[in-house]
This record gives sequence, C-alpha cells and structure tokens, in this order.
Amino acid sequence: MNTDRFALRHIGPRKADLAPMLEKIGVSSIDELVYETVPANIRLQQDLQLDPAMSEFEFLSHINKLGAKNKQFRSYIGLGYNQPITPAVIQRNILENPGWYTAYTPYQAEIAQGRLEALLNYQTMVTDLTGMELSNASLLDESTAAAEAMTLLFSVRERAQKKENIVKFFVDQDTLPQTKELLKTRAIPLGIELVEGNPKEMDMNAGYYGILLQYPGASGNVVDYTAFAKRCKEANIRIAVAADILSLVLLEAPGHWGADVVVGTTQRFGIPLGYGGPHAAFFATREEFKRQIPGRIIGVTKDTDGKRALRMALQTREQHIKRDKATSNICTAQVLLAVMAGMYGVYHGPRGLKFIANKLHAQTATLADAVEKLGIYQTNENYFDTLSFKVDADKVKAAALELEINFYYPDANTVQVSLNETTSLEDLNDIVSAFAKAVNKDFSPITNVEKKTTKHLGNGRQTDFMTYEVFNSYHSETELMRYIKKLERKDLALNHSMIALGSCTMKLNAAAEMLPLSNPQWGNIHPFVPLDQAQGYQEMLKKLELQLNECTGFAGTSLQPNSGAQGEFAGLMAIRAYHISRGDEHRNICLIPSSAHGTNPASAVMAGMKVVVTKALENGNIDVDDLREKAIQYKDNLSALMVTYPSTHGVYESAIKEITGIIHEYGGQVYMDGANMNAQVGLTNPGNIGADVCHLNLHKTFAIPHGGGGPGVGPICVAPQLVPFLPTNPIISTGGDQAITPISAAPFGSALACLISYGYICMLGADGVKRSTEYAIVNANYIKERLKGSFECLYTGEKGRAAHEMIIDCRPFKENGIEVVDIAKRLMDYGFHAPTVSFPVNGTMMIEPTESESKEEMDRFCDAMISIREEIKLCKEDEPNNLLKNAPHTLQMITSDDWDLPYTRKQAAYPLDYVSDNKFWPTVRRADDAYGDRNLMCTCAPMEEYLD
Repeated sequence: MNTDRFALRHIGPRKADLAPMLEKIGVSSIDELVYETVPANIRLQQDLQLDPAMSEFEFLSHINKLGAKNKQFRSYIGLGYNQPITPAVIQRNILENPGWYTAYTPYQAEIAQGRLEALLNYQTMVTDLTGMELSNASLLDESTAAAEAMTLLFSVRERAQKKENIVKFFVDQDTLPQTKELLKTRAIPLGIELVEGNPKEMDMNAGYYGILLQYPGASGNVVDYTAFAKRCKEANIRIAVAADILSLVLLEAPGHWGADVVVGTTQRFGIPLGYGGPHAAFFATREEFKRQIPGRIIGVTKDTDGKRALRMALQTREQHIKRDKATSNICTAQVLLAVMAGMYGVYHGPRGLKFIANKLHAQTATLADAVEKLGIYQTNENYFDTLSFKVDADKVKAAALELEINFYYPDANTVQVSLNETTSLEDLNDIVSAFAKAVNKDFSPITNVEKKTTKHLGNGRQTDFMTYEVFNSYHSETELMRYIKKLERKDLALNHSMIALGSCTMKLNAAAEMLPLSNPQWGNIHPFVPLDQAQGYQEMLKKLELQLNECTGFAGTSLQPNSGAQGEFAGLMAIRAYHISRGDEHRNICLIPSSAHGTNPASAVMAGMKVVVTKALENGNIDVDDLREKAIQYKDNLSALMVTYPSTHGVYESAIKEITGIIHEYGGQVYMDGANMNAQVGLTNPGNIGADVCHLNLHKTFAIPHGGGGPGVGPICVAPQLVPFLPTNPIISTGGDQAITPISAAPFGSALACLISYGYICMLGADGVKRSTEYAIVNANYIKERLKGSFECLYTGEKGRAAHEMIIDCRPFKENGIEVVDIAKRLMDYGFHAPTVSFPVNGTMMIEPTESESKEEMDRFCDAMISIREEIKLCKEDEPNNLLKNAPHTLQMITSDDWDLPYTRKQAAYPLDYVSDNKFWPTVRRADDAYGDRNLMCTCAPMEEYLD
C-alpha cells in the first residue's frame, strides 16, 4: 500500500473488497457501473486539470508555509470582529474533537441530547444577555442576522400597515458598514425601502415599519435608547438591535429597554477570527414571533417515560415544508461555533464574563485618557471598548504599521480603536505611541489600568444574567472537561458509525484537513486587514476558486456565501442582476421542479422571483413536456430554472441537456443546486450539463464537517456571463466589475473553513476526486443490491442503477403498523443514525453511504436494516407493543427491575452480535414533539418555571 496516497485513506473499500462488491452489483468493473449510471452525453471527455495529489505530510508542510505568509499584526479594527482567547479546554475538546465536529443536524433527538443541551445553554446565554424571551440556535453572521431581523419585522407588520403598504425601514447611520450593504441586498428584491440616518432626527410619522439600531454603534458610541424606544412603540415602529454580546455584560440589555429583535455575533466568545468565519450569529426575539423566527430553535420536552428530553422545536417552520411561503431560506445554523461560544459562557460564568468585560472597558477608558493627553479629541461620549479619535489618519496609520498594528480608518480624519480580550498593558502603550508619533509628541507610558469604571457606559446594566446552575458549576478545567465529555457521550457522531444520510454526504473529515484550523497563523487574521497582510489566505482562496472552477466547468467563483441556502440566494441574485443589466427587469419567473429542495423556492422568493412549480414523472424525473409548456407560457418573463443534479431522487436524468436547452431557448438562466456534486466531480460537471450557476455545499462534497448542523460554506460558481455580478464587500473589494452587494458580512465568507476543502482537493488531486465519485456510486449501488428483497429502491436510472444515493420505500410497512420513523428509532438500538427520513418522498428513507465507508461498515448497516425488516414482519397494526414502536431502548430500560415487554432484553439492546462490541446507548426514549411545541421551553430553566 502506497502510504503517500491520501485517496487510500479517504476512500473506504479496500482493493480486496472491490471484486465481491462489484459481483453483488452485477458488473465486472467500476467503468461498467459508471457507464450504466451516468448518461454518456454528459460525461467529461478529459480528466480534470488539477495539480498532482499531495501526501498528507506534503500538504501540512505546504499549508504551514502558506500560513507563514499571513502577517500576525495586532488588529484593533473592530467592526464586529475582535480577537478572543479560545480556552484550550474548549479548543482541544470541541473544535478538535470529531465527536463534536462530525455529528449531524440533531433531527434524531434521542441520539443528540449532548449537542442539544450545549445549544440550549447557548440559547439561554443569549436570551439572558439580550433580555429577550426566545433565541434560536444561531445564524450565519451578524449582518445576515440583521437582514433576517429586517425581513421578520416586515412579515409581522400589522394588517393596517400591510394595507397601507408601509415598507420603509430606518437604518441607524452608525450601523456596521457591511451590515448596511447587506441590508440592501435583501431589501431591494422584497420592495423594502431603506432610509439611513441619525435615529435622533428620525420622523416617527414618516411611515416606517421598523428600525435597526447598532448598540454600541460602529463608531463605538453608546446611546441610551430607552426614551427613543418608547417613542417608537407609540408610533408602532418595531425595533431591531444589532448588539455586541460582550458589551451586554455591562450595558443594559436591549430587551429591557424595548427591542423586539436583538442580533449580533458570538465570535468574541472564544471563536478564532479566521479571516471572517465561521462564527455563530445570535438572533433573539419575543415569544410572540416564535412562528416567524428564522433558523432552528432547541426546545425542552419529555420522552415516552416522562423524562426531560430536548429536540428541535417547531420543525414545521422548516423550508422543506413551507417552501415558497417561508419567510427565510435559512435551514441551518453555526452549531459547532455556537457550542463553543456557549461553552465559553459556561466556563467563565457570569462572574468571569464580568471580569473580562470590566477589564476591557477599564483598558479602553485608560487608553482614551492617555491619547487625549496628546491633544487628540475622542468623540464618543459613552463607549464600551471602541474609541473614535479625530486626527490625521494617514499619519497614525504609518506609525501603527511600523509597530505592526491595525486600526480602522473610516475617513481621512478619523481613527477607530477597538480593544479586545487579548489586549495587554504593553499593547496599550504601543497604541498610544502610534498616536504620539503621528502628532510628534512624547508620552508618559501607562503603568496602571484604571480600576473598575462604569462612568463611560451611559446605560449600565441593572439586571442579573446567567444565574442558572450550568453557568455557575464548571469553572475549573477538570470540571469543564468532564462536562464536555458527558455531553459528547450522548451524541452519535461519525467517529462511532456510518451516518448514511442521503442528500447530506456525511463523508470523512480527515484530520490532516482539519489541523490547520487550530493554527494561529490562520486563526488570528481579521477579515478587514490590508490584503498584503493576508497573502497566505489570498493565495489559498484564489487557488480554491480555480480548483472549484475546474470541478464545475465554470469561469468564476465567489466564496462569500457561508451556507448552501446563502449560495442559492447568491446565485439567483447574480441571475437577477444579469437580466437587469440587459434591460430585462421584468424577467422574474423561476421554474422549480416539485422534487426540489425546499430551500429552492424560499430562496427564489427572497430574490424577488415568482415560483412556478413544474411536475415530476412517476419515476421521479422532471416532466420535460410540462417544463417546456411552462417555459413557453412564461417565455417573456422567464428568469431561471432551479434544478438539482443528480436529481433529488438520486438519479442522473438523461434529459438534463434537453432541459437546460429549453430554458436557454426561452431566455432564462439555469441554476443548479450543488447538493449532489459528490456524484459529479471528475465524471461530469454543471457547465457540461448546461447550467449557468451552481452553489456548492463544501460541507458535503468537499469535506467540511457538518459540526452538528454547521458550519457550512456555500460558494457559487458561474458561467462567463455571470462573472461580472459576483458579490462584493464595502471594505475589502471582491467580485466582478458589476458586483451585487454583499451576501455575507465578511469578504470571503467563512474563510477559515475553506482550508478544509482546499486540503481535500490538494491531497486527492484529479484522480482522487474522480475515484471518490466513482466509489460513492459503487457504495450506493452495493447497499441497494444488499437490501434488495427487504427494501425496494423507489427510483433508479434507465439501466436500473442508483447514483450516489437511493430512496428506499418504507410505506408498505404501514400494514404492519410501522412508520418510517419507527425504523429510524430502531436503528439507534443497532448503533446507527438513520438515513434521511421522509425526504423528498414521505414515508421513505434516502441512503447515501459516501465513498469513505468501508465494506465492513456498510455490511453492518445492511445487516441491521435486514434484521429490522424481519422484525417488521412480526409487527401487527393492532399490537403496537413491539420492538420498533418502543425504540429506542435506553440503558435505564434494559437494567430496570421491571420488564413486561413481549420480547427479551437481548432482542431490544443487542439484536446482532456486532452491537455488543461497540454499544451506543440513547440517553432518552422517544421525544414527544407535540408536547414540546404546545409548551415551548427554549432555555435551561427548570420546567416548573414554564408550567407555573
């Protein structure tokens, strides 16, 4: 075995496994299987042109040399990004731990109780600090969270406001610049009119439905909005606040002075800067908006035995159900980062956070006094950690750069300084020396930081926060380490067994790909540093863009979107801009097949398009005749088609080129959902099938881990005509020469996570990525054939083959009283996470093994499924007391003195011999979703507090 070949580590089946697998499938070679699976008219005629594959050692050496090109300046730029201290216990036990970063979205609550508890802690921390009643489990970044606040308040306008067409939204002029621009991106397609100005001068009678306030402002200025908020309420204007979460330790919580929504980022709670992400944004609001809140909410309920259990609440809000009626296309979170931020709160507790905030504020006050002694005017009357000085910015900048320091320079006569958790006394003196040199004055070094002071806050906090036990118990490293491990043991992740989720591609997240994320050369770079300080990042990101261009057959890439849903929106906005540039503003019809991902129609509506659904045939393929009919019907206004390829049903549709040709014939552009790119790379590509833009789920095909439901990266790749419209950023210019306004806050989105996909492609090379696709197809078809006779595949290609995933039909088991969810829960007893349940067809399972799973692991999974099928045969509709209906079985059940079930404990807990060798115990029985939604509890407060 060639130990230098990363592909041999990434791809699961061994050489000796291939022959029996192909025999089971009924082909003589991989080439024969690919021939029978992928239509010949879309196959690539030459190999991808990628650099030769690196070994793991070569890649790590390469990435360290590249990282050394990033200059480690001290950055006091602020603007929503502040260097934190990541506690080593959190870095080692969460960020670097596959038990946390390889877990999937907690749809199967019974085997995700640890992650759910960590997210509940996060939600509790956010609701306490913001003074709100309800928080979600995180969003993507502060600016997109602010946009979600704007659209939520738009959707909940009172009937009279809607009738009077009240569409104006006021934006505080002291809002972060990237947020201002992103609000434009989201407002224009929906017909929201933005008005920017000074809130003090706002005309309350000018017809506003809402306002966004920055607290503290981008300049650092803190305003007491108590009286202003009261006036807004009287004028029926709802208030959104973008807040600095650490400042809320000392400043009065917005929820206490009248806010309706509070958003921001938890990045400074222990999350590396990472040149812009990934970071967990927070979104908190009033309980009256619980049905409109975007993203996911973790709630408390009870299990079958009445024991406390956690699960995702209000799941009917998911876009897969609401589709074009959804108020947001967000279907994800930044779970791994939210877990880290929440654990930062647990580790430090309220007293630790007060210490950090007080120290930081005292340092800021000390710095203000020292610089003002130089005769430099500081403009903020009140502040938390950011000062704004009136001085010649060029002179300060020159002096600061000599000291390897970055400030923010909003104009020629203003310098802003934002301190952070890492700031030391030595740093303060270096900062003062830069100002002193600029004005050619001597200064007396600071020897002591002011003691605790609140005189510059202006609106100090009067209420306690984070009083619950969890925030006051784990302040030693030993205790936190054990608490993290306790939660980890409750979660089934990829480090335990295969997670065969169709459409979600839970493949290996190799350690060599992940290691650079812990390197401060990559982690400590502010997203708004000058480009010459981020040359390592620039080289890596540009190379990744070229790699993705090659994999997709397109001409340009934007890495800015930081989720798949954001990628969808970005792609559609690029199409929209393209049509407008040609004078075709009227083109607003988006055709979407009925089988599409639910985020597709939600994204189209967000982009200002009208959704027209096209039919699917009984075999799951797009009804080409219906598509052509609708393209002709709407030819004058056709904007785009959104299509997933291979289809959501796990099939390579042979008519795909005919489909894209029809859209082009009638003036539209083709958007391809890249969710299933794991079945394309190296064999075909979006450009080859006739698409014009696609988004890529780097957290699926290109190995970024799911992290329990996030982080994600969703870049868009585009054909030449759309390159000019790729998105920009107001501080660091990106995109094309006719760039649309930003999609995400940071210029390059979640840049740190891009290192993973870069490593994946570098170490696999052209042959490796192609072999990965081929083995994804081999593995899926092997499982299909092994399950034949027990579970039938609902859709296949023209030669009876699956793509990289398949849908098995579980609806016939209803006659035994068994639903697909019962199979999902019973799989837990066998040590497996269920495949995707009831998507895209109700009552089915979508199975995707990926290329990384071994034959041995797939055989275990198939043995489990076949064993469950035999159990189903013994079930009767009128006798629900059976193995599947009672699943999952907990350790508490199995060890109880009472056992009155009509099967043995061994049948319940150890149904096959392999289970006893590596048993995973669900910690709760089946969660009661209905009870939890009727009694919505979304913090770690005792249930009695909700039920009184």
